[in-house]
Amino acid sequence: MDIAICTLGCKVNQYETQAIETELIRRGHSLVPFDGPADAYIVNTCTVTAVSDHKSRQAIRRCRKQNPLAVVAVCGCYAQTDPEAVARLDVDLVGGASGRMAFLDRLEELAARRGGDHSPTVTVGSIMSVRAFEELPAGGLAGRTRAMLKIEDGCVNFCSYCIIPYARGPVRSLPLDRAAAEAGRLAAEGYKELVLTGIEISSWGQDFRDGSSPIDVIEAVCRAAPGCRVRLGSLEPRTITGDFCRRAAALPNLCPHFHLSLQSGCDATLKRMNRKYDTARYLESVELLRKLFGEPGITTDLIVGFPGETEEEFAQTLDFLRTCAFTAMHIFPYSRRSGTPADRMPGQVPKSVKEDRARRAAAVAEELRQSYLRGWVGRTLPVLFEEEKDGLWRGHAPNYAEVFAPGQDLHNAERTVRVTGVQGDHLTGVLA
Repeated sequence: MDIAICTLGCKVNQYETQAIETELIRRGHSLVPFDGPADAYIVNTCTVTAVSDHKSRQAIRRCRKQNPLAVVAVCGCYAQTDPEAVARLDVDLVGGASGRMAFLDRLEELAARRGGDHSPTVTVGSIMSVRAFEELPAGGLAGRTRAMLKIEDGCVNFCSYCIIPYARGPVRSLPLDRAAAEAGRLAAEGYKELVLTGIEISSWGQDFRDGSSPIDVIEAVCRAAPGCRVRLGSLEPRTITGDFCRRAAALPNLCPHFHLSLQSGCDATLKRMNRKYDTARYLESVELLRKLFGEPGITTDLIVGFPGETEEEFAQTLDFLRTCAFTAMHIFPYSRRSGTPADRMPGQVPKSVKEDRARRAAAVAEELRQSYLRGWVGRTLPVLFEEEKDGLWRGHAPNYAEVFAPGQDLHNAERTVRVTGVQGDHLTGVLA
């Protein structure tokens, strides 16, 4: 079949779509663009916000418009949390956030007998009862530069605003030896950077109940692929301890880029969010990283307009952003999610106020990012180049700064770049 896939949401969804693509090719199918005709469409959905649900529904409806006779199959987090709503959207197959290979088996079965009963087949089970990590083929079909390696699934933090624990279930970890073997295989295939990803990679090893912690698997991956950069996905701030930093700093191929989820710079708001740290503990993590890594990229997520957030609390957050001096930020106005405690909290903030606070936070984020980027002008950085764009080659430094430079045939090549300037949100330079 010609199969088109639409992916919404996070890096884990992107990873799982790449695994689905790899398996479909292995089974003899062809991948075609999502905006054209296909024999089957797969929509890998997201449910992190109400907007994500809406985008998922839009993508599903689009499939039937493009080919009324195609098989339409839906999987992912939105399908897991609300399979009944998905089933009402004129689809053929609804799968959840696990069992991807069985999902593809069912898709092929439905395609083979297309034209019969069009009532949707729903295969969504209880995600809370899933205990085994589902290994999927890592890598992807694109150019051999960066590969994602999923090492963890599930989350049990139950932040008051978040639906994801109900979509992904309990913590499941990829065994350490399997993570190392996959890293070695990906390096042998020609990838130059591995990104460790998961729903909550700071929880890696909890399900083993043997004292395993994330730094154990990070060390194993770095040593199994010594010629590859290794970049970490989002970390919970409490992961960053003195022992973690000392062991991490000893790994020469670990990228000095750390994404620490913040969500708020106000202790009262963090408590309402049911986050497991306060601003003092968060700042301790930032200072530890800067002590052992010098000038690492430290990026974060921020939610503005959380229920009960006052102007004074938001001002505390802005001050804390400057104290941490983040190198880049993702900023989100709070989105109500039915079924979460925050949805029922008093003091829901008006949309106009949330949008205003998002703009003000974004202005601080841009000020901090520009300051960090300007600090690299006149210095050199190793850059792994990925693609040619507008006559220049584009790539990323280990600290995740985006760099553009002129050159020839630089795809998947790491070169030292002398930084000559800042243009917008990226650095410009010349090969040293």
